[in-house]
Amino acid sequence: MRVLELKIPPPAVALVTAVLMWLASRSSPSLALVFPAANLLSVGLTAIGLMVAISGVVTFRRARTTLNPTKPETSSSLVSSGIYRITRNPMYLGLLLVLTAWAIFLSNWLAIMFLPVFVVYINRFQIVPEERALTSLFAREFVDYQSRVRRWL
Repeated sequence: MRVLELKIPPPAVALVTAVLMWLASRSSPSLALVFPAANLLSVGLTAIGLMVAISGVVTFRRARTTLNPTKPETSSSLVSSGIYRITRNPMYLGLLLVLTAWAIFLSNWLAIMFLPVFVVYINRFQIVPEERALTSLFAREFVDYQSRVRRWL
């Protein structure tokens, strides 16, 4: 299954997931949920998700390392400051929070079921290969970082 590793940029995976969530919610109205204040909660989670993801991008830019998720081997430095002290993958966490907001907005059980699918896909085909590349590049420094900071939260 390595053929899918690092092939599809995570924002594209999130977009496809969002579309599938929307299609699922439209095709199964009987699985609707009642979320009190769903719109307010969705807006809040979207804002938090965007802040987390943008914080990751800004920190990478400051470190002058690659933002290209399909080429982790081109990383010029190991970033462990800022938001990276809390999560090793703030950009992916931000995408997950936005997708969670979308699921709440859609208020449908079937749409919500796509959230763990997104996490499993990103873990297997994006994060694990990235971690292999970073271990190869930064050896003990990355292993120490992994022991201090969780993958998601």
